[in-house]
Amino acid sequence: MTETVIALLLALILAALAVIIVIMLRRRSASQPAPPGPAAAPRDPFAAEDLPGGDPRAVKAGDMIEYLGERYFVRGSLRMREGGFTWAEHLLDRDGAEGGKVWISVEEDPDLEVVWWTEREIGDLKPDAKLLEVDGVSYRRDEHGTATYQSEGTTGVGVQGQVEYVDYEGPGGRYLSFERYGGGTWELGVGEAVPAGTMTIYPGS
Repeated sequence: MTETVIALLLALILAALAVIIVIMLRRRSASQPAPPGPAAAPRDPFAAEDLPGGDPRAVKAGDMIEYLGERYFVRGSLRMREGGFTWAEHLLDRDGAEGGKVWISVEEDPDLEVVWWTEREIGDLKPDAKLLEVDGVSYRRDEHGTATYQSEGTTGVGVQGQVEYVDYEGPGGRYLSFERYGGGTWELGVGEAVPAGTMTIYPGS
């Protein structure tokens, strides 16, 4: 066998070995799981686009709200501030119904909480007890403070001022709240937490 033939055979053997090595490397890389991609950025579970029926944090005077089959118009809003904490209260009117003014409060502490409030005769009730019973429901005193407010639209109070409040909490998402503006007389409201997806907001503009 000549040297030329031997060299040719060696070249063919080396080429075949190279092909086999390439095939084995490809199979090995294909069998290994792909490296994990970058972690997804955390999402706000209360992002406006994820809230069915609209974002309660964006409610303003002139909007319409539908809740439990009835429509209400937002007459005015109070923007409250106490230290670094803020929340809003919105005065509502029923569409075509007699009287029955109600309002909603919207706050994040830290989760978004919307409470539906109705006025109630205060009678001889005073916010000076740790426990109060109203309409058969027991409420425990929760918070007491004084906040400043800015008024928008029609609210029945001044453009700005101070409000003192005493909040009570009951079972099953029920609340009781005493408020007095500018050192006036106490007003009383009973509230219930609004379940997510049960209220629809129609922006006025």
